[in-house]
Amino acid sequence: MKRTPSKLLPNTRNSITVSLIVAIAFFMQNLDTTSVNTAIPTMARSFGVDVVSLSTGVTSYLIALAIFIPISGWIADRYGTRKVFCSAVVLFVIASVLCGISQTLLQFVACRVLQGAAGAMMTPVGRLAVLKVTPKENLVTAIAYITWPGLVAPIIGPLVGGYLATYWTWHWIFYLNIPLGIICVALGWHYIPAEQEADSGKPSFDFFEFVLNATALASCMYGLDAMSHKENPFWLSLCFVFGGILLLIFNKYYSRRLERPLIDYSVLSVPTYRITVFTGSISRMVINVAPFLVPLMFQAGFGLNPFESGMLFLATMAGNLFMKPITIWVMREFNFKSVLIVNGFLVAVFTLFTAFLLPATPVLIVVAVMFLSGMFRSMQFSAITTLAFADVPQARMTPANTFYSTVQQMSAGLGIAMGAIFLRFSSLVNQSGEGYTVADFRLSFILVAVVGFLSLFGYLKLKPTDGDVVRVKKRNRNSSLQS
Repeated sequence: MKRTPSKLLPNTRNSITVSLIVAIAFFMQNLDTTSVNTAIPTMARSFGVDVVSLSTGVTSYLIALAIFIPISGWIADRYGTRKVFCSAVVLFVIASVLCGISQTLLQFVACRVLQGAAGAMMTPVGRLAVLKVTPKENLVTAIAYITWPGLVAPIIGPLVGGYLATYWTWHWIFYLNIPLGIICVALGWHYIPAEQEADSGKPSFDFFEFVLNATALASCMYGLDAMSHKENPFWLSLCFVFGGILLLIFNKYYSRRLERPLIDYSVLSVPTYRITVFTGSISRMVINVAPFLVPLMFQAGFGLNPFESGMLFLATMAGNLFMKPITIWVMREFNFKSVLIVNGFLVAVFTLFTAFLLPATPVLIVVAVMFLSGMFRSMQFSAITTLAFADVPQARMTPANTFYSTVQQMSAGLGIAMGAIFLRFSSLVNQSGEGYTVADFRLSFILVAVVGFLSLFGYLKLKPTDGDVVRVKKRNRNSSLQS
């Protein structure tokens, strides 16, 4: 009988190494996505199409992500996390090169779909590789390493994309993925533990469930993305979103008939996981509004060019990076309930402060608000992700990770959609006409801050002891003092 290699057992040394490798992949994917958004006008001129037409390249990528994320767990169980992760990185790099050499819009969209499919495997399977080799007591550190790319890349992405599109060519946005991908695959194949394929017990695949999930999630993501574009009818976007939600509800009941569904809703029985899925999604929406609304405010409201806007927003990245080592200490010293409520309050407060920034506000004050906002956003994002997996049994990590990856992708789209909806609403209230004014952005950020404050009530359901299994150093110290 075949035995599982001992190196698959969680250990601290493997955990840190694998976390850093996966962080490279996450950074590459997020940098690519946000850089493309900035370069869309330049790319549109290159293809000889209008900006609205080229936005299909962004939409197609998001839809491909939504379609293929739910089967990432099944594929990882079937072929092993190392094989799937490394193959996904290779496919992502190949698709990136094809995007860079595309000559027409149709070619570009097709390559973006391929890139999205690869990204759908790369992100959740990469995190699963980390979860499989990470002991519970080291989860705080591991999650801190793999969450920073999701916060840093959207900040420097517009700056990188704007610089390359202005001073080089937009093609280099995709060619940058080549060295990053090579490094990631080389290290991943060497350090991520290999899993031995079993002769039996491989998960079955329900094609109808896959189509149901794909249609539901694609409909939701298309509708959410459409909301961020002013030229799209709002009612049509809502129809796609609500249609997708209805299909997801139907799929929830259908999946009960399956022994191993692609999206296993039973993992919601873990209380801390359930709270991070529902309340945590609202917090992630508030966090994800900033990369969308703040640069837009700097440009449309303050009259700055994309490069100046990107330079100001870089202060948020500095706050993210500064907070990472503090995050690990804070989550080991204080319980998750206190951290999420207090830090969530500070996230909402600094979102409110952003609302009252003006073109005449001294640059030092703007930078300070961006820096502190980045700090607290980073802490909240890490705390939510760590708590999500803290109390999940090791045997349930694959379905928990697949479900969480799906929800995380949806909440990112919801955050941008929320910002777009509030901005449209503010424009109507202020009767701003075609363009957006500083007053529009002020009201939008106030509404986002209100959502942030209201979300704190969801964390009141947590117990002070929830997630203590990953705060082992603090727990052990308390035990020693009591003895």
